[in-house]
Amino acid sequence: MTRTLVFTDMDGTLLDHHTYSFEAAKPALTALESRDIPVIPTTSKTFAELQPLREKIGLTGPFIIENGAAIFIPHGFFKKKPSGTVWVDGYWCKSFISNKNYWIKLLDKIKADFEGEFKQFSQMSLEEIQSSTGLDEASAALAAKRQFGEPVLWTGSDENKQKFIAAVKERGAYPLEGGRFIHVSGNCDKGQALKWLAAEYQRQHECHVKTIALGDGKNDIAMLEAAHIAIRILSPVNPPPSVKKDEVYTSTLHGPEGWNEMLTQLLSL
Repeated sequence: MTRTLVFTDMDGTLLDHHTYSFEAAKPALTALESRDIPVIPTTSKTFAELQPLREKIGLTGPFIIENGAAIFIPHGFFKKKPSGTVWVDGYWCKSFISNKNYWIKLLDKIKADFEGEFKQFSQMSLEEIQSSTGLDEASAALAAKRQFGEPVLWTGSDENKQKFIAAVKERGAYPLEGGRFIHVSGNCDKGQALKWLAAEYQRQHECHVKTIALGDGKNDIAMLEAAHIAIRILSPVNPPPSVKKDEVYTSTLHGPEGWNEMLTQLLSL
């Protein structure tokens, strides 16, 4: 028996890049729910951001936050406690890296070398977060509640950006470029989180698992490469990420329209 799991990026993929709407993806979401196929948000967003969003979309299964830093699994999703998890805020949590303060201290060590060329998320005002993300005030407040990595808004030159990325790498960080920010955190990515959850699902359900991943940015590459089926969602602002995989699908439509298009085609929903 084979069970399918759908892992999806949020911003620019399931959510429209400009409006954050998921309206166009509703037909596929409804069909997946009727087939008991879990849709697993796999995002750079925080735990606090995902709670109202999951409720709004109607997703009740596991979710992966902060670019693979941690997986939260609702009680009852598995029959047994998932291996290596702890109970946090009403979920079984599997974390892969150190908390946010560790990465803030790392950035303090190189700040002088890049004076005035980046803004740290934790030091930005709500107004600054709003203007750089397009989020409303309430959403920006939730985005500020990060538990693991530290996003950096780069304002310097491209040349110095590469030097900055090299500098944080030298100190043991694994920087990831998202759509708007450079996420400074540990050795975690969406791909590792996908593999862990798929393996746990396979172990607990004693079945074969087929994974489908959908994303639109560089921070989705590891997830797309780790999945059995990779789907690149066309972005209005960035070229499709370069994925090293024999079989890669690319939508012809943007964001949630492309999400609906590709899953409908591939799964004949």
